[in-house]
This record gives sequence, structure tokens and C-alpha cells, in this order.
Amino acid sequence: MNKIRNAFADGKAFIPFITCGDPDLETTERVVRAAVENGADLIELGIPFSDPTAEGPVIQAANVRALAGGVTTDRIFDLVRSLRRDITVPLVFMTYANVVYSYGAEKFIRTAQETGIDGLILPDVPFEEREEFLPLCRRYDISLISMIAPTSAQRIAQIAAAAEGFLYVVSSLGVTGVRSEITTDLAAILRVVRQHTTLPAAIGFGISTPKQAEEMAALADGVIVGSAIIRLLEKHGPDAPRFVGEYVKAMKEAAVAAGQ
Repeated sequence: MNKIRNAFADGKAFIPFITCGDPDLETTERVVRAAVENGADLIELGIPFSDPTAEGPVIQAANVRALAGGVTTDRIFDLVRSLRRDITVPLVFMTYANVVYSYGAEKFIRTAQETGIDGLILPDVPFEEREEFLPLCRRYDISLISMIAPTSAQRIAQIAAAAEGFLYVVSSLGVTGVRSEITTDLAAILRVVRQHTTLPAAIGFGISTPKQAEEMAALADGVIVGSAIIRLLEKHGPDAPRFVGEYVKAMKEAAVAAGQ
């Protein structure tokens, strides 16, 4: 049985996003372990792509660094196998449709399941086109995770009703990246979501501080952070695991505080 929902079972979830291979896969593995040891409930693993349209400059640069370092999808599958020797929290891939197509959709999704991946996020695949991947994901018990954006409007109810795993609620218009404030009426979006699904919802895009994490966790079931973690990797390189661990601990504590 897919275990993504378990990540939210004990209260507010903290979900870090990590670009695989930035600066190298060995560091990625140590960062994932540091994040889990410090309270991460689910890990989003980004498979680098040359044209990541949903990403801001920080994560775009991480994609460039990872690809320049020679990371491949097969090497990332090997990373997941290694992590699964002792990491039990849910692992979710976030990547782009072309990565899946070029690998072979069924081969990709089957291998993801075999290595221990629980879910797949494809930000460039609109809800209306998910049927290209949904039957394969269901065959191999991989949750195809839907995103709801501020522009989803009348589609929010439809997306929520058909959701799997958890709902990724995008906090702001535009691409990923740190924001000083989040002004979207997320409470209104989440009211509609909760009218149409019992699945957990996590908010991502733009969250970087413990204060923001606490505010977002007060609205949703979890918080997703990417760019702030990638900045630590950019700054500290192979020494980043310790700093990422400290950051995850602070953000998890802030998220939990919102649920108390």
C-alpha cells in the first residue's frame, strides 16, 4: 500500500526538496539522511532537467550543476536503492515529462516502484493530460501527485477530488524561489480542497523561514521547501548535510508548533 499519507499521520509534515546530484550524488545521499534524522517526513527528490520550467534561478542553477556533473536517471535510481537500505520515509520524484518519456514511461515508473519511490510530481503535465501517466502509475502503485495553483480557480474541486498521495498547493504565482511574503488567499483554496478530498495538502513555493513554515502549516497539513535548501547546498557544497540538517530541524519544529 502506498505510504505517502503516513507522512502526515503524526501532525504537520515537513517536506524538503533536494536536487539529485547537486553538487554530487554522494552529497545528495548524505543530505537526505541528515534531513530524515532531523525530522523530514517525506523527501522530494528532483531529477535534473535541462529546461525546468517551474523552477526559479536557484533550482535552475542546481539542475545545471547536477547535469554538468554527469548525473543520470539510472544513477539516481541507484541512489534511491542505496537510501532504501535504511530510509523508510516516503520518497517522491519531482521531474518533467520529457525525463519520463526519454527513459520510457513504463520503464521509468516500473523502476521507480522497484527502487522504492512512492510518488511522482510532473509540474509540466496539466491535470487534463495526466491520463498519459495515470494508468501506469496505478499499475505500479505510484501516486501521481497533483498540483493546485492560485490560477486553478474552478478546477480546484476537480483536481482535489481526483488527487492521489497528497495535494501540492502552490503558494504563489510564478516559479519556485524564496519570497519575503506570501499574499495568496491560501485559506480559501484549502477550504475548497477540504470539501472535495480527505487527502493531506502541503503548501510549497516561496517558503524559507520558520515563521513562514509555521504560518503555512497552520493552514495546511504540511510545508514544502526547496530553494532555501538548495541555497545551503550551493553555499556549502559537500559540507552542506550538517547545515541542511540544522535547517530542517528548525523548520520541522516551526511546522509542528502550528499544530499545537
